[in-house]
Amino acid sequence: MSTESGPQDNSELLEAVARRRNFAIISHPDAGKTTLTEKLLLYGGAIQQAGAVKARGEQRKVTSDWMELEKQRGISITSTVLQFDYTGNTINLLDTPGHQDFSEDTYRTLAAADNAVMLEDAAKGLEPQTRKLFEVCRMRQIPIFTFINKMDRPGREPLALLDEIEAELELTPWAVNWPIGSGEQFRGVIDRRTREVVLFSRAERGKQSEERHLSLDDPELLDLVESDLLDQAVEEMDLLDAAGAELDLELVHAGELTPVFFGSAMTNFGVRPFLNAFLEMAQKPVARLGHDGPVDPLSPDFSGFVFKLQANMDPRHRDRVAFVRVCSGRFEKDMTVRHARTGRTIRLSRPQKLFGQDRAVVEDAYPGDVIGLNNPGMFSIGDTLYVGSKVEYEGIPCFSPEIFSWLRNPNPSAFKNFRKGVNELREEGAVQILYDTDESKRDPILAAVGQLQLEVVQHRLENEYGVDTRLEPLGYQVARWVNGGWPALEKVGRIFNCKTVRDAWNRPVLLFKNQWNLNQLSEEHPALELSTVAPVVSGVEPISL
Repeated sequence: MSTESGPQDNSELLEAVARRRNFAIISHPDAGKTTLTEKLLLYGGAIQQAGAVKARGEQRKVTSDWMELEKQRGISITSTVLQFDYTGNTINLLDTPGHQDFSEDTYRTLAAADNAVMLEDAAKGLEPQTRKLFEVCRMRQIPIFTFINKMDRPGREPLALLDEIEAELELTPWAVNWPIGSGEQFRGVIDRRTREVVLFSRAERGKQSEERHLSLDDPELLDLVESDLLDQAVEEMDLLDAAGAELDLELVHAGELTPVFFGSAMTNFGVRPFLNAFLEMAQKPVARLGHDGPVDPLSPDFSGFVFKLQANMDPRHRDRVAFVRVCSGRFEKDMTVRHARTGRTIRLSRPQKLFGQDRAVVEDAYPGDVIGLNNPGMFSIGDTLYVGSKVEYEGIPCFSPEIFSWLRNPNPSAFKNFRKGVNELREEGAVQILYDTDESKRDPILAAVGQLQLEVVQHRLENEYGVDTRLEPLGYQVARWVNGGWPALEKVGRIFNCKTVRDAWNRPVLLFKNQWNLNQLSEEHPALELSTVAPVVSGVEPISL
């Protein structure tokens, strides 16, 4: 297929990239992420009513929580992609799991995002999960927008919430709007840039709320809002102005300053003002680092990378979907691309646009978009697809797991399905798989960031592959990769108080019972370099069970 593009194609690409905004929402469980996601979709006209996808009778389920276990527990375990149009822009919302046991999948999703929205509960402020995910955003230097949620419930002082962000994350907050009252007395917000007051009435559940806009000096305002609440809000805004930080978009895009918004997703307070300001300030799709330096999104040749694999999204058809973030050029249905790791040529005949669990065949896609490719087992996380001269993007690293269990298959006749399930779930990144260095111990070791991840693997092996399994905990809590691999480890000789295992790329991993044992080893062998993040692998096939 020809990849030459004329001036018209290029202006089309330029316009498509300028229109796109892509972001992931990061938060602690229960901060209201699924609710905020639904309200954004409601304003984007992508759904007509929150909780919109009707299931049997009147029971409702949220568009983005689709896996059976998620429905049972009411948490998001997998990341989904939701694309919608709003005021002439195309928005790609990467929905990430909020449950703390799934931070590895969230990390991979952040690899595909150009912006992040940090969602905080006004009563709780920064929570452990949010801090962890913030570190990942900082590592990638992506802009962070903060939405302080649940303002209509009793919460902490807004100024204290801003101080906490500055002190703990070393991130300068800039309040774009400021709340009038909070909890039962929450009356709305004042836009600091225009000094316009946006009053909110509680929306009928699930519908868009009515918003009333008045100028701050409109005499009618005092009939609608108690004067003490208004005076306090204005006084606090004066304090912020005196503190002197400016809203500088360069600092926002460098990940050093965060625009802050106040609202309540559940009652629809402040979601539309947030969306409008976000579109104005967010970063458009940016150049990404390939093996030969940054690749411009406006380069005419298509390229993209796989940031997530998902098996059995549709229980009626056993399928696997590779989620590809488009990085440059225009993607077209039926185009032939090259797979950087294997060098093979692949025709992409059934690309899909994803919206939670619903999909439609996609004709074309542009930088910032995410497409789903049916994956018969040829893709791994981090793989690059390209047209034209070779591009290979940086891979996505593995993060240090904290829970380790042998996965036993008590039924030898089910070994074939057991092996298939374990290999597919590893490729998908549902869990890391480690192997004993003793070849006679064939059972895989599951390595996860949290216990729930192991339960999900067991649940899926049983429901999707028909295999009952047993978990046997190993009693280790800390994992470190050895820089320099096996030669570096052999040079040290015998080591104590840790277990040596292999990862799926046959690299040595040391498991420790606790941090103390790790510190002891580091003191005894200062020349041995250990890493919490697995080196990125490209071009190497992983070990299968």
